Amino acid sequence: MNSNRSIIPWQGLVVSCQALEDEPLHGSAHMVAMARAAQSVGATGIRANSEADIRAIKAEVKLPLIGLRKRTVPGFSVFITPTLEDALSVHAAGADIVAIDGTGRPRPDGRTLEETVAALKSAGVPVMADIATFDEGVRAAQLGVDYVSTTLSGYTEDTADIVLPNMELLARLTAELQVPVVAEGGIHQPEQAAEALRRGAAFVVVGSAITRPQWIAARYAEAMRLAAAGMREGRAE
Repeated sequence: MNSNRSIIPWQGLVVSCQALEDEPLHGSAHMVAMARAAQSVGATGIRANSEADIRAIKAEVKLPLIGLRKRTVPGFSVFITPTLEDALSVHAAGADIVAIDGTGRPRPDGRTLEETVAALKSAGVPVMADIATFDEGVRAAQLGVDYVSTTLSGYTEDTADIVLPNMELLARLTAELQVPVVAEGGIHQPEQAAEALRRGAAFVVVGSAITRPQWIAARYAEAMRLAAAGMREGRAE
């Protein structure tokens, strides 16, 4: 395991408080309430999307915050903080760490990952690279990012078939890199979060399983639908 210093306490829980515009809990007031709830039970950090949510959370919750800006740009696959301007804006809003797409995919502003990281580091911005593959994690670390996170594993074209959470990727990265490696993506059970620590994660980010009630409710509804269908079939026999 690497031993670099981290803004976020080692082996802690970071709760991702995000809701997109088409989700019922979209809005900064809801995100602040989620962040306060997370803080009350011992979370050691927050991950948040958009300048508005970042400012609102930082005003109410005294935890380190990983900030990003999710933005769809036609013609580009990069979605998490796609441009240098986005990253600087997120930092100016109060993010302690700025999460960016750490893949080598083309960016809307024409900058490479190397150029983006160099500009952010020159501005004194702590950078988290959200990556999908081992090679991307190694490359991001070589470029000087402060954190490497498994966030995008399973969400890019060449990793779409990966079963999440990708513990193998996490273990390989923690064995190889000297920067903190963060576990994020598909962590839906407390046991998985604990296993991520055993695999060497500096800390663990959990989102949907904690802060997306519509997703949580859908899991219950589907399990019960299948159970009810099975019961009906049994009676029919």
